Amino acid sequence: MVRRTVGRMNSHGQNEQRVVWAVAGSDIGPLLLAATGEGLVNVVFHATDTVRDKALDRLRSRLGAEPVEAPDSPLLAEAIRQIQAYFAGDRHDFELPLDWSLISGFNRQVLHELASGVPYGKVVGYGDLAGRVGQPGAAQAVGMAMGANPLPVIVPCHRVVESDGGIGGFGGGLETKRKLLALEGVLPEPLF
Repeated sequence: MVRRTVGRMNSHGQNEQRVVWAVAGSDIGPLLLAATGEGLVNVVFHATDTVRDKALDRLRSRLGAEPVEAPDSPLLAEAIRQIQAYFAGDRHDFELPLDWSLISGFNRQVLHELASGVPYGKVVGYGDLAGRVGQPGAAQAVGMAMGANPLPVIVPCHRVVESDGGIGGFGGGLETKRKLLALEGVLPEPLF
């Protein structure tokens, strides 16, 4: 497969990948969204200045490009619109191109299955998801894949729970996971 990059030529005549980013407000706090010419590549929870700067440094290192703030770029503007519609209860599925380059192997396989096979308002157990990708004993590895998810909310790792009814862990914090599951009708809204 040929990987195409969008951007400009560098001084050596090679394509230079472009990474754009924006911070969007949401019901679970500010989200950093980053995209390449391939699609949305990263969503980061709790995007305070410090968290944002660390995330941009990681993207710079991993993708070899200087991230540029560009909230009006068509892909980011559309991602922000869809996220706002999701939190308003008007959207259940995201229709965005995704760049999976920050994740590979088993983790990518698990996240692809999650994205395509666990719809809004449903949950799946870690072990069940492992079985869906042909690794029935790999529940713990599925948990690691959820923790490595570079596209949370869009690739809904909040929908993966413990088989005994526990909520499980979550990179964005358990309160964030509860809010997302409540939004989707899986959990009751907190009383306070």
